[in-house]
Amino acid sequence: MRGRAATWPEWGRTARRRAASWPDGLSDFSRTAGEQVARWARAEVAPGRLMPWLPVAFGFGIALYFSAEREPAWWAAVVLALASTVTALLCRQRPIAFVLALGVAAAAIGFSTATVKSVLVSHPILRTTVMSVSITGFVEQQEERDRTDRIVVRVQTIDGDRLDIKPERVRVSVRKGMAPDVGAFVSMKARLNPPLARLRPGSYDFARDLYFQGIGAIGFATGAITVEAPPAPSGLWLRYASVIAGIRDAVDRRIRASAAGDNGSIASALITGRRDAITTPVNDAMYISSLAHVLSISGYHMAVVAGVVFFVVRAGLALIPGFALRHPIKKWAAIAALFATTFYLLLSGAEVATQRSFYMTAIVLLGVLVDRATLTFRTLAVSALAVLLLAPEAVVHPSFQMSFAATLALIAGYQHGLPGLKAKADGSIAARIAHWGVREIASLLFASLLAGLATTPYAAFHFHRLAPYGVIANLLAMPIVSAWVMPAGMLALVAMPFGFDAPLWHLMGLGLDWMIMVAMWVASLPGSVGRIAAFGTGTLLVCTAGLLITCLLRTPLRWAGVALILASCVMIALTPKPDILIGGDGEAVAVRGPDGTLAIKKIGSDPFAVREWLAGDADARLATDTTLADGFACDPAGCVAKLPNRSLVAIAQTAEAFADDCRRAALIIALRQPPADCAAFVLTRPSWREGGALALYRRPQGFEIVAARPAGLDRPWALAPAAAGERRSKPIGAPTLPDATPRPEDFEDDD
Repeated sequence: MRGRAATWPEWGRTARRRAASWPDGLSDFSRTAGEQVARWARAEVAPGRLMPWLPVAFGFGIALYFSAEREPAWWAAVVLALASTVTALLCRQRPIAFVLALGVAAAAIGFSTATVKSVLVSHPILRTTVMSVSITGFVEQQEERDRTDRIVVRVQTIDGDRLDIKPERVRVSVRKGMAPDVGAFVSMKARLNPPLARLRPGSYDFARDLYFQGIGAIGFATGAITVEAPPAPSGLWLRYASVIAGIRDAVDRRIRASAAGDNGSIASALITGRRDAITTPVNDAMYISSLAHVLSISGYHMAVVAGVVFFVVRAGLALIPGFALRHPIKKWAAIAALFATTFYLLLSGAEVATQRSFYMTAIVLLGVLVDRATLTFRTLAVSALAVLLLAPEAVVHPSFQMSFAATLALIAGYQHGLPGLKAKADGSIAARIAHWGVREIASLLFASLLAGLATTPYAAFHFHRLAPYGVIANLLAMPIVSAWVMPAGMLALVAMPFGFDAPLWHLMGLGLDWMIMVAMWVASLPGSVGRIAAFGTGTLLVCTAGLLITCLLRTPLRWAGVALILASCVMIALTPKPDILIGGDGEAVAVRGPDGTLAIKKIGSDPFAVREWLAGDADARLATDTTLADGFACDPAGCVAKLPNRSLVAIAQTAEAFADDCRRAALIIALRQPPADCAAFVLTRPSWREGGALALYRRPQGFEIVAARPAGLDRPWALAPAAAGERRSKPIGAPTLPDATPRPEDFEDDD
């Protein structure tokens, strides 16, 4: 690729030829502009400048896999990857063709990687709810939650009435404090459900996430959990997981014994990665104040661990007289830091953000060992490729998106530096200290602003909220976390085997008390919760393209990325809201009333879908709000609500309701079989049972129906209805309009 710039076509000549027939003023301008753009373009494709775009193309190929309507054939994907790779190799002497072929090859390899990963993790998925199931198996994971605990069981035997599919792994909620240890062999009774489908078109796909985790059913234990002697050895991997879980449990217990409450839970999250025990008010305050990134072990934590270990080891060795002159203590310190970060990775649970930061940190430390400087964008690119090769499904997860977006923005920002804040070598000691303090505060402000802006689109897309005061919260809390909390936690971890860790955990908790206080104060400020309505994947892709262009390009061409980001903001503002929402189980219906807000009628008791609907509508009301159904008028036969145009939407719960509803309503949501001559547009149970959650939009010609599971969708985590004995039904009384493909979305809370 190094000969590419010298042979790149002279775009300026073409521009001059095209401008020859223009008026003199326009001709000169077009010629000058064309030559300038050509120079910028040649600079952007100079040797080494296209390396960061390889993981972008790779991730785009993975995204194409997830957008397919039906599961691709793995052999076709592999053949495509091989063919595109060979084509790229054959085009090495053609600069333009080589760049394009290389991008296509990277996308094809990403597509095939995701396809092959899907085949490797393939497993049975429960299709219907089963009430009483007997399960035996090994506990592979254990999670502590705010109200309950959860375990993942690798099934040894499973038996129950109507259980025609036997999942290999199940996730079960258990009573608080009753979760067995990782590695234990248990037997229990449980109620199992299929993995939760999308709660509305475009929302988080729980089933897809669980599929790649190898989990085929979810549910809850209905009786006592018995720990028994295993009938067979558990296996090497489970023994390793048991050892790591035992270490994490021991550390967690020591932390909780010295720092109780939320500061102990947060301290455990920073050290062991277990953040599920944090109470809901504090957890919400951390998200509202934009301090939630502290809870997810990522680049910041890994950099602090590596930096502190590197500094302490190198400084300690330098204190030995003559030792530093005879030995490469810098490399020894890098080795010590590499071991420390590896242990931290294993101890914290190795989530996606932690993997990414570990790969980046390891590359930097390896660069120290071989006496080579590491290029930051290349470091990020290599770490992204490593994560996506091992876990291609991470590309649609908010942790991956937000982590890489923040890191990309920080690298790009610091390449341009902080103008006017360079270190001064002259002046008094007080002046130098003051300048250092100003520079550090400005750096923190700069980093918080960059990371906050870069992650805003993804927070808005996945969580439907913004953090207007995030910079203030980070400016107040992060210096304490960096200089007090993390060093105290690391010292406590080192002192724990010797029994001197309790005072250090307590000291760490005092620093966390300050961070919690900042989070709660910022969350209480007026307008602290910025809400934004749900928007589509296409809008997010446009914004992502703008972010990539702005950060990765170095010439003024990067301003084209700003234009794309602004265009995505316009697209967000123009995104229509649904007029009617129907839950996938038919137990909740929402109708947008004349005042523009949703009136929600809950037939069942599960508030989770309602909570997602309100968040996606930028509605501040809670799912437990008793006024949600005020827009409905109900009687024993059913309910009616008004749309903005004053037409009626009816919920027919009895056969008697159709007499009036078929005559007066524009739309009927029928829980009973309607009469064949009903004049209204009718949706029956098969509509949402087969299509999942539905969103309806009023159009001049009728209602447009968007299904969470469109007709024709058949993926391993969203199987099409079985052909035998099942027929797709159409709503009675009006033609069904084309379903729109749901846009993938995700968020972390999957209670």
